[in-house]
Amino acid sequence: MNIQTLLNQRIQAAMVAAGASDTAQALVRQSAKIQFGDYQANGIMGAAKALKMNPRDFAQATLEKLDLSDLADKVEIAGPGFINIFLKNVWLSKELVQLRTSERLDVNPVDAPETVVVDYSAPNLAKEMHVGHLRSTVIGDAVVRTLEFFGHHVVRQNHVGDWGTQFGMLLAYMARLRAENAKISMALSDLETFYRAAKTCFDEDEAFAARARELVVALQSGDEECLALWDEFIEISMAHCEETYKMLGVSLERQHVMPESAYNDDLQNVINELKDQGLLQESNGAQCVFMEEFANKEGEITPIIVQKTGGGFLYATTDLAAVRFRQHTLNANRVLYFVDARQSLHFQQIFTLSRKAGFVKPETQLEHMPFGTVMGSDGKPFKTRSGGVAKLSSLLEEAQERAYQLVASKNPEMGEEELRNIGRVVGIASVKYADLSKNRTSDYVFNWDTMLSFEGNTAPYLLYAYSRVASIVKRSEIDVASLTGEIAIEEPQERALAVKLCQFEEAIQQVANDGMPHFLCAYLYDLAGTFMTFYEACPILNTEDEVKHSRLQLALNTASTLKLGLSLLGIETLERM
Repeated sequence: MNIQTLLNQRIQAAMVAAGASDTAQALVRQSAKIQFGDYQANGIMGAAKALKMNPRDFAQATLEKLDLSDLADKVEIAGPGFINIFLKNVWLSKELVQLRTSERLDVNPVDAPETVVVDYSAPNLAKEMHVGHLRSTVIGDAVVRTLEFFGHHVVRQNHVGDWGTQFGMLLAYMARLRAENAKISMALSDLETFYRAAKTCFDEDEAFAARARELVVALQSGDEECLALWDEFIEISMAHCEETYKMLGVSLERQHVMPESAYNDDLQNVINELKDQGLLQESNGAQCVFMEEFANKEGEITPIIVQKTGGGFLYATTDLAAVRFRQHTLNANRVLYFVDARQSLHFQQIFTLSRKAGFVKPETQLEHMPFGTVMGSDGKPFKTRSGGVAKLSSLLEEAQERAYQLVASKNPEMGEEELRNIGRVVGIASVKYADLSKNRTSDYVFNWDTMLSFEGNTAPYLLYAYSRVASIVKRSEIDVASLTGEIAIEEPQERALAVKLCQFEEAIQQVANDGMPHFLCAYLYDLAGTFMTFYEACPILNTEDEVKHSRLQLALNTASTLKLGLSLLGIETLERM
């Protein structure tokens, strides 16, 4: 049940019946303060202004057309024309019973599922995944899980970098190692070291550099020996990525990889179509597209270069081919790109050109989901203590070890195997949640102490909150299946928890609509805090059976909501911490 959507529909219909246009919006929001009710409709003022009416008069006219008697026990006009809605306790109780009996917490799949293509993670296979890949991977994965939960057909696309000039350098180095009878798989066990060694050869040995450039041409021309070397390199590189994905607990698998090289055969077709439509212009020997939309104040236009002098293709060409594939082969209704904010202009240009060239249907949504940078305490992009780029696998291993040490210090009697498992879950969850809980568009500072804290909006706090609720239910020694009676809502803390539990769908809808997991994180944190307040004020286990059974159902609903919410974020839960 999405209360916000229901109220929007009903109030908007009443506004139209009272004389507003069909496009008038009710603008229903959750109320910030309890005295303003549970929800507040803020659209009256705008509609009244369009009608040249006094807002309070139009609010009154709207109320005369509005019937919320089934779910609200009070609806009032406040201030210049806000409508405050106070939900009925009886209605909330019925909703909570439905939540208890639904595996989906009464969230229905969408009526019209869409095909949503989600482009996320996208590491460069020349190097191991580093902390810079964290945000795209975990944010994209949380959004993917949420969209699938709503019933959309989601196509994961891991647009990995496996093509281009740098691969000539790497192939030349592999060829040199093979000539020296060195084991390539051993050399590639540390991709960063391998890459640095190849780069040194490229920079210091002109013959090596010339050979690397030749291999790029050979690779792009389909030379069999060159492709065999490249396949070996890609296989080992992907294995590195898959280990990290498994450790991170994201849902990306080998079948979701759609690399840059997959579009190689279509790149010339992209150029030909742009040329046939008169969109190409030669500039210094390169093929470019100049669009007036991207002119600066002086009238200068930043072009999209789609073919270099000499015939080589660029990222832009591959991205255009990917748009064509996602529209015509995958039949996407919506395409989401989780790529960092520095690429915003690039995607604005790609999307605009894709529409001009007819690569996508007018109704297809192309959405760049930009994100900020993971920063160190010095305010610069996060690095290791030695100043190097932080490998994501090393970071995740450190997170698990730190969490293990923390949990072991709090539970000295616990067995080693259980401690290690808790350390794994808490460590990975802490890194993911620290990222997911921040507004996607903002930079954030990576801080071990903050993310592993049991206080504040952190994974350890939420995991502990879940395990505590689970523990309360377990200590009741009551068969939860037998808890089918009425949920009584009498105390203010019971009511606050009931309202919060009924707002779960609103939180996950924001994730699906806007690609913003931090809304769900904020909701789960508020829910955990609301439960703790309820638990302190309203005894559960030491009370008469009827009250105990009612409050246990509130606790069960809280546990179910925390567990499902965290799972949509890609975070495991623990029954004991």
